[in-house]
Order: sequence, then structure tokens, then C-alpha cells
Amino acid sequence: MYKSILVPISQGTEDVEAVVIIDLLRRANYNVLVAGDAEIITCSNGVRIIPDKHIDEIPDNSEFDAIIIPGGMQGIDNLDLSEKLEFLLERHNTAGRLIGAICAAPLLLLSKSLLPKGISLTSHPSLKDSFADFDYHDEKVVISGNLITSQGVGTAIDFALAFIESLKGKEFAEQIAKKIVY
Repeated sequence: MYKSILVPISQGTEDVEAVVIIDLLRRANYNVLVAGDAEIITCSNGVRIIPDKHIDEIPDNSEFDAIIIPGGMQGIDNLDLSEKLEFLLERHNTAGRLIGAICAAPLLLLSKSLLPKGISLTSHPSLKDSFADFDYHDEKVVISGNLITSQGVGTAIDFALAFIESLKGKEFAEQIAKKIVY
């Protein structure tokens, strides 16, 4: 089954997190739609990414197997302003489909009231206090219900592989890990 994944990015998105997620999921033959809020996105460390589509051009009836949000505090603050992304996330979450958030990205889900009380999660360790009402874990990747969270740049490969495993199985994820010598 061909999987479709949305990766929203904005000015200030964390470079490595975005690129690792996009790259590994495309290596796993997912249809990854990179949607940005500008024609060219300048990430937090100066890497420029040309999105496949402007986020506002995504049709309201679009369905994805997963929405995965890279971190980067400025990028998250900018994505928090997107009414289209909020609509897509709410619709996606209501359908029980996978949502991913790495580093600062869980703050976006918190802002949009998409985190049920008591859900297990992780984030960049500096943000731990923001999630006092949740079951916070100091682990590289935490899977809870339809939510997969991770801590940051150093855990981006583990995070992407967790999605591959969730959508295509452990054996397939192990094949991808082997191909990248992980």
C-alpha cells in the first residue's frame, strides 16, 4: 500500500529534523508532501528547502496516513499561525491517523489542544515543564496512541524509523536502517 505523509515546514524549521524525516520516508517509498508557507523555506541553520506545495494549496479533503512536524522553535511559532495546518491536524487527529512531533513540535499540538491529558510523550528536554499535565518520558522516541514524539536532531533517525515501522512493519524499517548503515 502506498502511504502518503504530510511534512509541514516554515521559516525557522529545524534543518536536520526536516531533511532526515523527508529523506528516510522517501527512501521507504512513501509519498511525502513537503508543504511550506513560502516558496523557499530558510531553516534554522540556513539550509533552504523548496516545498512541494504551499500549505494553503492543500485541498481540505486531503487525507494522509501521517502528518509529521519537524521542530525548530521559530518554525513551530510560524506553523502555529497556519489555519490550514490547524484544520488538517484536527481532521487528521479525529480520524485517529498518525501524528508525529519532534523537538519543539509537541508545543504546536499542545497549542491546538490536540494532546489528550495523560498521553505519553517526549520533546526537546528543555521543554519538559511545558508538558507537566502529560506522561512525559526522557526517551528518544515515545509512541502513545496515534502520536509519535521524539527529542531532537540527535533522535531524528530513530523518529523516522519509528514511522516506517508503524506504517510498514518492523522488518521493513530494519531494511531501511541497514541500507543507511544505522
